[in-house]
Amino acid sequence: MRLFNYWRSSASYRVRLALHFKGLPFEYVAVNLMKGEQSGASHLGRNPWGSVPVLEVTEEGKTALIPQSVAIVEYLEEKYPQKALFPTRLVDRARMRAMVELVNSGIQPLHNLQILNHLKDELKTDPKPWSEKWIGKGLDALEAMAKDTAGNFLVGDQFTFADCCLLPQLFGARRFASVDPNRYPTLLRVEAECLKLEFVQKARPENQPDAAV
Repeated sequence: MRLFNYWRSSASYRVRLALHFKGLPFEYVAVNLMKGEQSGASHLGRNPWGSVPVLEVTEEGKTALIPQSVAIVEYLEEKYPQKALFPTRLVDRARMRAMVELVNSGIQPLHNLQILNHLKDELKTDPKPWSEKWIGKGLDALEAMAKDTAGNFLVGDQFTFADCCLLPQLFGARRFASVDPNRYPTLLRVEAECLKLEFVQKARPENQPDAAV
């Protein structure tokens, strides 16, 4: 497998967490978002939307490209179910998916680099208040949801796909918004538990080969 990704991309971080959790070896291929490599012809051939991550796999002797982090993680879960990222109980799976969806479609797109650059360059607006508002609103909702589901992790005592989304979202929040620990005690407690895990440290942005490039 090859993962086309960027060290500071939160969607890429999600997939790295899933791969390292499952113990799956992969080739790291950096796509530098700050240099616009995601908009080059070679990467658009992998993903017409021009984003990362993209996972390259071999199926039935043929190369296949899978863009979008949720689709990638669902593929990995179905292909390699031995170490599960999804809870066993259906209601827990549904609640996990609700948290994933909140982060994936409700929070993260609103501080995506494309959006922030559009606000700054095209609309001549300071993107910081925008990102702070929507990150804060989203994390408030996630904190409220987690109070009903969390154990050591967001859904009970098992590390799940929801935690793969939480860690990058908090990383992004610290980049683009102020994080008040008093507002998110459950989320920050779960984050601290996750950071004790070796596979999480392997996936951390600062530990990637293209970090700070």
